[in-house]
Amino acid sequence: MKLKVLVQEEDFDLNVELREMRCDQTQIGAQVSFVGIVREMNQASRVDVMELEHYPGMTEQALTDIAYAAQARWSLQACTIIHRIGQLKASDQIVLVAIASAHRGEAFAACEFVMDFLKTQAPFWKKESTATGAHWVDARESDATAMDKWQIAPQVK
Repeated sequence: MKLKVLVQEEDFDLNVELREMRCDQTQIGAQVSFVGIVREMNQASRVDVMELEHYPGMTEQALTDIAYAAQARWSLQACTIIHRIGQLKASDQIVLVAIASAHRGEAFAACEFVMDFLKTQAPFWKKESTATGAHWVDARESDATAMDKWQIAPQVK
């Protein structure tokens, strides 16, 4: 599997990433991508800035482990995970998960799997600045619930 994992402050270009993913990969029949974007509102508060922090080295390894866990379940030709850190504003891109496989079903399932694991297993911390001050964002129950559909999915280190 062709794998690309980046944690960076810089923005990314979806079209460039998808083109690079399929370069010299003639067995690819489907690409599925997910781009997460900073919302202006969260829990009825206007978010001025979202700051994302991570644990260098550990974060990249966790993302790599998540990609290989997907590869163990589906036949994937390529996986790209790019997660931004630093200060982001409303409508900024946060994360890209792109999957390439021979068939769309595997690509859709693997993309959802990677995002569900990323939201619950990757060591990122989010702090939102609002008019009432800054606060760390707690994990969402809905993210934990999304993991239930993968039932016996292995825990990522």
